[in-house]
Amino acid sequence: MLDFFTIFSKGGLVLWCFQGVRGPAAAATAPVNALIRSVLLQERGGNNSFTHEALTLKYKLDNQFELVFVVGFQKILTLTYVDKLIDDVHKEFRDKYRNEFQQKGALGLLNGTFDFKDDFMRLLRDAEESSKVRAPTVMKTFEQSSKSQKTVKCMIETRGEKPKEKVKNKKNKSSKKEGAEAVAAPGKASVGDKQPSTAGDREELTKDEILQKNREEFFKRHMKAGEKSSKSPKPEAQKEKGKKPRVWDLGNSNAKVLDYSNSATNGSAETCPVEEFDPDTALGDRNREPGRLYDLEYESDDEAEEEKVIQNPSKPSAKKGGLGGMFGMLKGLVGSKSLTREDMDPVLEKMKDHLIAKNVAAEIAVQLCESVAKKLEGKVMGTFTTVTSTVKQALQEALVQILQPQRRVDVLRDVMDAQRHRRPYVVTFCGVNGVGKSTNLAKISFWLIENGFSVLIAACDTFRAGAVEQLRTHTRRLNALHPPESHGGRTMVQLYEKGYGKDAAGIAMEAISYARNQGFDVVLVDTAGRMQDNAPLMTALAKLIAVNAPDLVLFVGEALVGNEAVDQLVKFNKALADHSMAQTPRLIDGIVLTKFDTIDDKVGAAISMTYITSKPIVFVGTGQTYCDLRSLNAKAVVAALMKA
Repeated sequence: MLDFFTIFSKGGLVLWCFQGVRGPAAAATAPVNALIRSVLLQERGGNNSFTHEALTLKYKLDNQFELVFVVGFQKILTLTYVDKLIDDVHKEFRDKYRNEFQQKGALGLLNGTFDFKDDFMRLLRDAEESSKVRAPTVMKTFEQSSKSQKTVKCMIETRGEKPKEKVKNKKNKSSKKEGAEAVAAPGKASVGDKQPSTAGDREELTKDEILQKNREEFFKRHMKAGEKSSKSPKPEAQKEKGKKPRVWDLGNSNAKVLDYSNSATNGSAETCPVEEFDPDTALGDRNREPGRLYDLEYESDDEAEEEKVIQNPSKPSAKKGGLGGMFGMLKGLVGSKSLTREDMDPVLEKMKDHLIAKNVAAEIAVQLCESVAKKLEGKVMGTFTTVTSTVKQALQEALVQILQPQRRVDVLRDVMDAQRHRRPYVVTFCGVNGVGKSTNLAKISFWLIENGFSVLIAACDTFRAGAVEQLRTHTRRLNALHPPESHGGRTMVQLYEKGYGKDAAGIAMEAISYARNQGFDVVLVDTAGRMQDNAPLMTALAKLIAVNAPDLVLFVGEALVGNEAVDQLVKFNKALADHSMAQTPRLIDGIVLTKFDTIDDKVGAAISMTYITSKPIVFVGTGQTYCDLRSLNAKAVVAALMKA
């Protein structure tokens, strides 16, 4: 049973609506608005189904007349006729009001009266009856099966006897070999018979001359074979035995200088050389503006590319070149017809392969191309535009829209809002092993300090050896760059740690309480790296987030991954939802994309991550220094992605 069926324009004007259940007329408003916000505006039309709370919505786009057809029903129901119904309604509604749309345009939508209830009820009854008419599948009788053709004798196997099928296969193989030899033999005979046939054609050669000629050719062939076999490889020069040590240009030949095995100096803080810290190596660009988060930049080569006009393969041109080529080019350029799926399929296939080559997950690339196809199908092309340029432009717009999700995270504004409420702003970092959580946490700490906020780092990675020491080193260096003397005697960054083997959720809770008492502005919680399939560690992460309720949960992922990005994010979100005991579980709020400087123009991981979660990329890590932190520039990423 259908809950509702509605037809509206892409401008937001509802043309006709059917309500199948009793209730307020606005019952369909919230699901349809969610569909518009989450799918249509976000260019996620690869799948024609959308789930909102207890309802399943299916939709169809009419790009020629800018219409949207939406049907809603309970998701626990399995209605097999919905796809047929929405196609039939789309066709019937178009055909009935085609003249009104074409002649009056937008005024026809505003002033038109669409009496479609009787037609819809007829189509609904037909669709329901067609789903019931299907006859149940009849099982085969024993006489119709292949087993009935076998006798009892052929199914009995005696010990030591090979199955007959294998024997038959061997017979077939031997017969094939014999057939191949039989084919090869006449071929050889034909080669051997070539000389007599040529001799018959030449009447001036006698039989003795032909025989003498054949003998000479025979001896020549044997002499060549003997020369080939007599040739032997030249003896190589004997290599000197033993391996010579490599001498490096910048190396030191004095072994005593390189000997650090003296037990008197090993591990002694007094005799070990003091670490020399160069601020230039930690800061990178000294001419930058302090506290500013620069946009990600990409320098693209603006080269004019000749776009090929895709001609319809079903109607090949009779003439190539001349006037035929000119008219064919104009036919492909002038917008005289609406786009069909057959016109777009070759271009979309190339676009899909291009996206996958740029590290976009294969599943996401297919859905993106499907979304573009649904958006363009039936749309009339503009004058002097090609199919390739139209599809490419639509794909670029879809990619930019995906990289600019619904909610934008403004960390500085949220931190100032938390200051007004006299509480610390808490950020939790999570992700798989080795993606750079601690390093990028230190970069974000440096950015917050330069904006005048004090930071407390909570060392909640109590599992990995050296995790606390790594954060302690970052804290020492950040305090060297921003000493208390430069901030009125206030320590801008501190480390809160309780060693190894402790409960991470308890340490985070104590760190937040300590930050509230000491007046810290931001608490950055570092967690242990964990694989998305490790259930105990994912349960511990869900517990940490549920107990401490951080303001922002950031997933740290590297830009090197392809299909793995989808798997990581889906399973992290699923684990946080499954292992949380809250009524509304806390999921990932944003993404930190690391190692962006290692991928050149293969930036597909950014598309995969934002598409699968609908969450923004808050920070982008682009290097090893504290200043190598950027904000995402959607147009720059799309330019790199579309580069050939």
